[in-house]
Amino acid sequence: MADKIQTAYHDSKDIYDDVLTQGSFFSRLYIKLFWSGTDDNEIARKVLAYIPDDFSGVLLDVPVGTAVFTKEKWRSLSNATIICLDYSEDMIAQAKARVADCSHVSCIQGDVGQLPLEDGSCDIVLSMNGFHAFPDKKKAFLETWRVLKPGGRFIACFYIRGEAAITDWLVKNILSKKGWFTPPFQTKSELKAVLEQMYQKIDFHTDGSMVYFECVK
Repeated sequence: MADKIQTAYHDSKDIYDDVLTQGSFFSRLYIKLFWSGTDDNEIARKVLAYIPDDFSGVLLDVPVGTAVFTKEKWRSLSNATIICLDYSEDMIAQAKARVADCSHVSCIQGDVGQLPLEDGSCDIVLSMNGFHAFPDKKKAFLETWRVLKPGGRFIACFYIRGEAAITDWLVKNILSKKGWFTPPFQTKSELKAVLEQMYQKIDFHTDGSMVYFECVK
C-alpha cells in the first residue's frame, strides 16, 4: 500500500496543483462533473482562517502536499514554528522549494501513523486533503490527537462518503484504485462520532463531498 501511494503521488506531481487549484479548463470541468463544483480554493481559505494571523506557537502540517495552499500563510507566520510533513517524497520536495526562504518552517518526510513528535508538543495540527489518503485512519486520528497540547486545535478538510453518488463512484472506481485515496471512508455521521469522542469542542461543516472542521482537545 505504501508503495502504491508513493507511486500515485509521483505520477501526479506535475498536475497535482492544477487539479486542486482548478488552474485549467479541464480541472474546472473535472471538479464540476465529479465534485459538484466544490471549490478547493474556497475550502482552503476557510480552513486557514481558523489559524490566527498572529499565531506564534508550534504547528504541524500533515500532509503538507506541495504547500500550494499554505505557502503564503506559513510565510506570514514568522513567529511560529511550523513543521511540514508528508509521506510522498515528491510532494515534500515541492513544498521545500516553496518555503525555502522561511527559517521558521521545516519540511520532513514521514508517516502520520508514527509522527516523530513528542506527546503534547503542538498547539495546532492541520490536515488538508489528507485523511482520505491515509491507509490507517484510526492510527492517524490517534497520532494527531497525541501530539496536540490540551486545548490545542485539530483543523482539517477531506473527502467523506455518502454525500454525492458521482463522487463516491469516482473515489471507489478510479481514485482509490490509482492510490490517491485509500478506503475505508467515513460518512458525515461516522466522522462526527469519532471527533466527538476525542475532542471537547467541534466546529463542523460540509461542502459537497468535502468536510472541514476545527476541534479543540
